[in-house]
Amino acid sequence: MGGNQQPEVKQEVAALQILEAGAHNAQLARDILAWLGERRPGLFQRLQYWIVEPSPRRQQWQKRTLGELADKVRWVRTLADLRASPPGHASSATPHTGGIRQIIFANELLDAMPVHRLGWDANSRVWFEWGVALQEDRFVWTRLPNHPSTGLPDALLPTLDPQLSAVLPDGFVVELCPAAAAWWRSAASVMRCGKLLTFDYGQTADQFLTPERKAGTLRSYRCHRPSHDVLAQPSEQDITADVDFTAIQAAGEAGGLETEDFLTQSQFLTRIAAQTWKSEGSFGEWTAERARQFQTLTHPELMGRSFRVPVTGRNLVFGTPACT
Repeated sequence: MGGNQQPEVKQEVAALQILEAGAHNAQLARDILAWLGERRPGLFQRLQYWIVEPSPRRQQWQKRTLGELADKVRWVRTLADLRASPPGHASSATPHTGGIRQIIFANELLDAMPVHRLGWDANSRVWFEWGVALQEDRFVWTRLPNHPSTGLPDALLPTLDPQLSAVLPDGFVVELCPAAAAWWRSAASVMRCGKLLTFDYGQTADQFLTPERKAGTLRSYRCHRPSHDVLAQPSEQDITADVDFTAIQAAGEAGGLETEDFLTQSQFLTRIAAQTWKSEGSFGEWTAERARQFQTLTHPELMGRSFRVPVTGRNLVFGTPACT
């Protein structure tokens, strides 16, 4: 061996980190991991998959769903747990100090967060908050005295154009969700580099203030059947409200994220489908079952138009994360 030869230095390949919040029973996580293991084994080997789940019981449910793939997943209770590495832990078991690189995503998480339900007093031209009271063994809506008593800062209250405030009907309802914006800011704070996105149904701020939404967007579901009596059958209904994506975008940008796109789910998925169709064989066989699933997710009368996808990120170069 010649004296001038240097030993070969192997360059370490950076890990790909994916963080999912609101994973429910981990069915989607299992699908993602199974597909990567089968179709992208090299990528699968360097993947770090994280799930944010505060409930130990639900973590156990998720592990049962994942089966042997659970060995590929790490759980944390909160986003704050990702901001620093505990002493003595290797990088394979803990995210890089400073946060996640590559992808943070959620699916129908923000719409499940608690909201403030506000009503419009047309005579006084002020917002008030609806509270919940117990009356004859059932929950009913009750008007709270005035919005300062709710603790909501003026900055969170809807801003009305003077012309709109003059015609907005008395009792017009709108929901505010400071918790969703706070979660988005927290996710931005642990995003070292990459993309933060969510799949959820909602509107932009101006779309909430339209005549057809006089009663707001708060609603409930039981056995997949919709109901607007959200106070009935407590604990037996899922309660939800549309996400204010204008507030979400503002929260991300305040946290230093760039807004790359704001798409319908149909637009987002058809773009991805177009790329897979160009690379024949890279995705796998496009079966009739997959075609039906794709139609459900993208048809405008089903989930394609009502679900929206804001795509934001940090250190983006022409839409691609510049992670080093």
